[in-house]
Amino acid sequence: MADGDYERGRSREIGAIAAELKRLAAARSASAPYQRELPVFVLNGWASSPHAWDLCRFTRTRLFGYVEQLDGEPEKAMESVERCVLVGWSMGGSSALRLAARWPEKIAGLVLIAATPRMMEDKATGWKGMSPRRLEALRYGLVMTQGVGMFGVPEGKPNPYLLDDTANLERGLKYLLETDLRADLERVFQRGCFEQQSGQQAHNNKMCARRSLAVHIFHSEHDGIVRAANADYLQKVFPQASVTIVPGTEHALPIFIPELIDEAVDSCLRLAAAGQDIA
Repeated sequence: MADGDYERGRSREIGAIAAELKRLAAARSASAPYQRELPVFVLNGWASSPHAWDLCRFTRTRLFGYVEQLDGEPEKAMESVERCVLVGWSMGGSSALRLAARWPEKIAGLVLIAATPRMMEDKATGWKGMSPRRLEALRYGLVMTQGVGMFGVPEGKPNPYLLDDTANLERGLKYLLETDLRADLERVFQRGCFEQQSGQQAHNNKMCARRSLAVHIFHSEHDGIVRAANADYLQKVFPQASVTIVPGTEHALPIFIPELIDEAVDSCLRLAAAGQDIA
């Protein structure tokens, strides 16, 4: 073989290798662009340790404890991003719904775990919520578990509850007692509410209503803190949602169904990356 033929052969070989490497890089980029581009905000439950999420493997951009939620830190984070996925559990689920109603155009996906727009029962409207007696039980539990949290201190890890104080815990209970997001959710996400609106606001809300927003709802069948009927309501607000009812009474679902939560987050991210979250 002449030297020129050899060099030309080597050049073709190197070119083929470079093209293959470029193709593989593009494939990796196409298969997981969400890992770089879309933040995932996790909103924790009241009086709950961040270690409740240790069994979940999805990548969290930031986890907001209940005190941060009460202080408005998630709102500050929302203002700094173009789009994101929200994962909310219990009180954090309420916070996720609040953020979604305020910034519907920024939400690429919602994973709602034992979430509710209203924690307390409302006999006037037939709302199935927590009774005042159950709230008092939570308040009593707050006193009994001061410094160790509702789920104890994880072995071999720092105590995440040492910064809890009575004032913050009471602020959380006050939020649970007073918050009702139903009107906001229905105004923003339900099409029938747009008939009475006019102008730019109606146009903006109609654009949001057309979004085929990825929503995953997880709820325990006999949860004594957030009633399963609340999942029925959320499905009416988000009729496209995937709803999983978990047998039993467990409220701490991130500990019991971490694989399902991982799959839901991954689904939201992949749909958003593929541009399929917009109808």
